[in-house]
Amino acid sequence: MKSEIAPAKQLAEFLDRFSPDIAKLARAARSTLRRRFPRAIEMVYDNYNALVIGFSPTERPSDAIVSIVIYPKRVNVCFLQGKHLADPEGLLQGDGNQVRSLRLEAGAAGLDAPAVRALMDEAAAFGDVPFAGRHQLVIRAVSPKRRPRR
Repeated sequence: MKSEIAPAKQLAEFLDRFSPDIAKLARAARSTLRRRFPRAIEMVYDNYNALVIGFSPTERPSDAIVSIVIYPKRVNVCFLQGKHLADPEGLLQGDGNQVRSLRLEAGAAGLDAPAVRALMDEAAAFGDVPFAGRHQLVIRAVSPKRRPRR
């Protein structure tokens, strides 16, 4: 059953569950990525462990390029095909099969750093589908149980 709440309002409510500092950092990261990918479809997953906002050229989760992952004490930006990206400055963390992440410690302004912008450009180019549509915000999943957000 779909929620009657507008997606933007619902996302704001999800973010308000976090501490003010984490919520502010997550909003700033989202704003930066919205400017970077203005035609992206933002897919929101309010999961048990974290709130996730994925940026994709389509509504298919497998086409997503990057995601903001918001935990109670930190915010990461995940590059979903990060294993395949050149990372000469060693910014990306993780050793899984695909995903690499960037922990936002110095604020969302770090997303505008030239090395991070280059990673985003490469991630977008690596994707099979171009960002050609119109921006949408879609609430994809809401877990009935969540860990505390603060």
